[in-house]
Amino acid sequence: MKKHRVIFQPSGRRGEVADGTDLLDAARNLGVDIESICGGKGTCGKCKVRVEEGFFEKDSMDSRMEHLSQLTEVERKFLKPSDGPGMRLACAARALGDVKIFVPEKSRAGKQIVRKAAKELNIRVEPAVKKYFVELEKPSLHEVIKGDLEKLLAALEKNYGLSGLSMDFPVLKDLQDTIRKGNWGVTVSVWKGREIIKVEPGFIEASYGLAVDVGTTTVVGYLTDLATGKVMATESMMNPQVPYGEDVMSRITYAMTNPDGVGRMQKAIIDGLNEIISNITKALSAEAPGGGEAIVDMTIVFNTAMHHILLGFNPEHIGRSPFIPAIQHGLDIKARDLGIRINPGSYIYVLPIEAGFVGADNVGVLIAMEPYNMEEKVLIIDIGTNGELLLGNKDRVCSTSCATGPAFEGAQIKMGMRAAPGAIEKVKIDPATKEPLYKVIGKEEWHINLEKIDAKGICGSGIIDAIAWMYRAGIIDKSGRFDMNVESPRVRKDHEGKPEYVLAWARETSIGGDITITQGDVRALQLAKGALYAGAKLMMRRMGLEKLDKVMLAGAFGSFIDKESAMTLGMFPDCDIDNVYAVGNAAGDGARMALVSLTKRGEAEEKARWVEFVEIAVEPAFEKEFMQAMHLPHMKDSFPNLKKLIEKESPHVVIKG
Repeated sequence: MKKHRVIFQPSGRRGEVADGTDLLDAARNLGVDIESICGGKGTCGKCKVRVEEGFFEKDSMDSRMEHLSQLTEVERKFLKPSDGPGMRLACAARALGDVKIFVPEKSRAGKQIVRKAAKELNIRVEPAVKKYFVELEKPSLHEVIKGDLEKLLAALEKNYGLSGLSMDFPVLKDLQDTIRKGNWGVTVSVWKGREIIKVEPGFIEASYGLAVDVGTTTVVGYLTDLATGKVMATESMMNPQVPYGEDVMSRITYAMTNPDGVGRMQKAIIDGLNEIISNITKALSAEAPGGGEAIVDMTIVFNTAMHHILLGFNPEHIGRSPFIPAIQHGLDIKARDLGIRINPGSYIYVLPIEAGFVGADNVGVLIAMEPYNMEEKVLIIDIGTNGELLLGNKDRVCSTSCATGPAFEGAQIKMGMRAAPGAIEKVKIDPATKEPLYKVIGKEEWHINLEKIDAKGICGSGIIDAIAWMYRAGIIDKSGRFDMNVESPRVRKDHEGKPEYVLAWARETSIGGDITITQGDVRALQLAKGALYAGAKLMMRRMGLEKLDKVMLAGAFGSFIDKESAMTLGMFPDCDIDNVYAVGNAAGDGARMALVSLTKRGEAEEKARWVEFVEIAVEPAFEKEFMQAMHLPHMKDSFPNLKKLIEKESPHVVIKG
């Protein structure tokens, strides 16, 4: 039977389906949840999906609308122009060729979980935008006539010592009406003590800013009270650029191979940011009337590729040696110039970037964690689709970037998925029986205690646990190869004769099949962790370090992986496990700090130039270090702290110490 490849984004699930299979059935077969209240009968119109058209080099896929069946009358009934181009109903569109499908947020039955919660920041609040209330005297014919602007500027100087202020021209156009609407009392928002960016009638105390962390896979926004630094609301989504490529290089390639590639991806992320702004201000409609216009300041961090694409820069040159960015310093850009729907006259502060592939997100980590103020020698790893590392202390800090790929996020893994309900997120395997214990997102207990489990796949933290425990249980060896002599029904060969380990039997899943870890999955993870370790090792050599005092795991993913499993795999050099910390979304913390503190903005500009960038890709020793780091935990390096941890539980596992 003829088959076609189908890729669903942003979940990353992919597979082959029989010719003529409708997209709703294809989604169900691949464990992708699409809303369908009517059960696929074509009566609810909830299963809207978008066809991504073009040639996607990384996937070797030419995706076209013509690769689906003709539009039906049912679809014409439900699809509206406001839905945008390329939309179909999953229940009606049948696969007649290879297609890449994007499932919009509204059509997803199981909402993606983006784990980037805000934590308390200990920082002096000194925002770029401050509000001032002034009451103006009503003009009369018995005084020297002054223009409304001149009267306002005089009052601000007299009451608050603000002099030499300019005013955003669109604000000036509405000034007279605004003053009279407020009965001659107005609240003025002033940016950096230099420019009036907003005038509101009456007394408005609340002042809001938005800090945004644009990751390759996820986007999160933190609505913040600029007077206190407190986070009022958080909103997140999968990065809407995912359909154009799951990692940085594939998006750069898409920009290079499609005439309007940059424009499409820029529009996608700006539309996504505006959706976050709309949703986050709805949550505070009473306190923040006016929707997005209540936001008067914004900061943003991202990796260099996301930086260039959002700003509309051609990313081609950062994708080619010598990887030169368009600009390294921070930028202040009017919101209206980017089409971002906050107060139009407000500025968006884009944090500086360090080098070609070490972006503003790493600068966010830098100013949040402040290794430049530490005595201990610390390694900070921001784990994601693009891994970024900082190493050093108050004397010297180096940085680098590692192309880890999306394996840590669940992509390029046979049964991998994002962190969503139904994903296996924690795993343990009994070294004697080879039987697993696992925990599924959305369930409080481990699977052994549940009657209904409904596992759909496995996310990044679960993959790390599973492969670490497969090694500790002797299912795979130091090189990552399966030991097919293991006596367990869970260790078997698939229909192509390739080794795999059954983590969940079909009866425990909601996808009608077993969830397995394959030899290919092990290799994908080895490649990702090998890149991280090699990067850390080469930086240690550059710094003349033999060992680490601390390891900090940053990023949403870093907060949810088991540090013992991560060390077992060799994701970072050996360290006392008590000195390995998860520090949360440090890039987002840095964006929030820059939002509420001008001092931190200055720190970002200064330290981004002070940090020493190490281009590991051109290091002569990189290939050798990478090959050695592919082994579990490493081919040669000793792990005395790890040896102490697991030698009692897994005596057959040889850890050099």
